[in-house]
Amino acid sequence: MAEKLYTTLSKEGRSEYEEKKSVFLGYARRIESEEDALAYFKSIRAAHPDARHVVWAFRQKDGAVMRYSEDGEPQGSAGLPMLELLKRADLNDAAVAVVRYFGGILLGVGGLSRAYGKAAKDALEDAGIVTYEPYAVCSLSCSYGDYERYRAEFPKYGVLTDGTRFSDRVELLFAVKAEKEGELFARIKEMSNGADEPKRIGSRFDKG
Repeated sequence: MAEKLYTTLSKEGRSEYEEKKSVFLGYARRIESEEDALAYFKSIRAAHPDARHVVWAFRQKDGAVMRYSEDGEPQGSAGLPMLELLKRADLNDAAVAVVRYFGGILLGVGGLSRAYGKAAKDALEDAGIVTYEPYAVCSLSCSYGDYERYRAEFPKYGVLTDGTRFSDRVELLFAVKAEKEGELFARIKEMSNGADEPKRIGSRFDKG
């Protein structure tokens, strides 16, 4: 079974949108935990003490934890649509908040949903949505001669070299896309007549 991709945010994003004199300020960034998300929302509220509403939503990896707050807006009109944005984009470890400065004109549930959704979507796009692929982190011990041969072969498999230590042998630390792991391991065994065998020592997500 293929390992899932990991989609998240690259940096902090901002947006500003005005609808019928109400101003909506969007914020979005990657989070490390639920506590990190809540601290982020708290800092946004502290930066806007006179705002009527600070609505937010966050989603951790694969939807393990998902929460939202309407912050006084009608149920389903603000935080929930923002959470749906995170779910539709399959965003992991991502938080989004929208600050509303009320302009005196009521927008109705539909108008609020569109305005909050627009500010949140723009903030997410400004943050940069990035997708990482699963990589196998591997180690390999080989001779100097074989090291040169493997190094020439690695680009064919998109190998990322993490580190190299030279002593009586060469100790390599590298990463390869999980889907290419078996193919690369088989090639190294073939090239060394079974003498060298890479080992998978971990995994990570990377852009390559």
